[in-house]
Amino acid sequence: MVNVAIIGASGYTGGELLRILLNHDDVEIRIVTSERYEGKPVYKIHRNLRGLIDLKFERLNIDKVIKECDFAFFATPNGVCMKYARKLLEVGIKIVDLSADFRFKDKNLYEKIYGIKHEAKDIDAAYGLTELNRKEIRKSDIVANPGCYPTSIIPAIVPLIDLIDTEKIVIDSKSGVSGAGASPREDTHFPFVNEDIIAYKIVGHRHVPEIEQELRKYSDNVKICFTPHMIPVNRGILSTIHLFLNRDISEDEIVKRFKNFYKNETFIRILEVGEVPKLSNVRNSNFLDIGGFLVDRDRKRLVIISVIDNLVKGASGQAVQNMNVMLNFREDKGLKNIPLNP
Repeated sequence: MVNVAIIGASGYTGGELLRILLNHDDVEIRIVTSERYEGKPVYKIHRNLRGLIDLKFERLNIDKVIKECDFAFFATPNGVCMKYARKLLEVGIKIVDLSADFRFKDKNLYEKIYGIKHEAKDIDAAYGLTELNRKEIRKSDIVANPGCYPTSIIPAIVPLIDLIDTEKIVIDSKSGVSGAGASPREDTHFPFVNEDIIAYKIVGHRHVPEIEQELRKYSDNVKICFTPHMIPVNRGILSTIHLFLNRDISEDEIVKRFKNFYKNETFIRILEVGEVPKLSNVRNSNFLDIGGFLVDRDRKRLVIISVIDNLVKGASGQAVQNMNVMLNFREDKGLKNIPLNP
């Protein structure tokens, strides 16, 4: 049995971690922290968990985490995990960080993008796209969970990286309002989207260098154009990816290539040519569905569409999947049939 701390457990991703881990036979949740809700019962904030968990939120006491836990999830804002990672790692506590603190190999790039001075530049984490980095994750004591947009995008490009113009990748993504976080934001009012679609960070979104970093593991020269939108649904991301082919290939061959690439993957489902993935088919699940696969021959343009639940495969579900790999559990433990859908 692994004793787990969820640090920053009051937000959307913390709530999803609780929901999933309560269904995990090899995990005991020992500590849940929240500075804002210290002393409150967890079910008072995550009301879908009423009667299922009797813990109360507490302030973060890192010495208590060291004393009581074997594993820690950080579902905290950027800049928090880096303050405590070294102390936990030194005593053998493994970490999955759901923030951006350890996603970049170049910590100076992190500082530039997020405007936060990095306090643990010598700590290298595995990048937690499980299906693509499983070997590295298995050997690592700290894993950086990817951003939700990169999770929906990178696996939909990698199988074709040798067939496309890697300096001409165009991506349009649409996310549910939970992608904005649990607190209303005055600059965007994302949580109040209704009968509308809002494009934001039209150029220069901070996930662009993260996506490029990972794709450059497969091809040296990668440039992407990315614009996200907020849409009036609670959860989910749909990404429409435009790739420009450098040689003729049939749509059936493209699908065959994807199916072969992901043939042993439980959580990546490849659809048929022309079949459009739907958010409703992945909601509350850890699945990534990839479809479309239609080619505009006149323009040598291939359109791929992917969908995930941004709170599960795009955050907490993938975090648990990574924990399973790190601890040599069955990879789908706690994830295959997630109950208690909110």
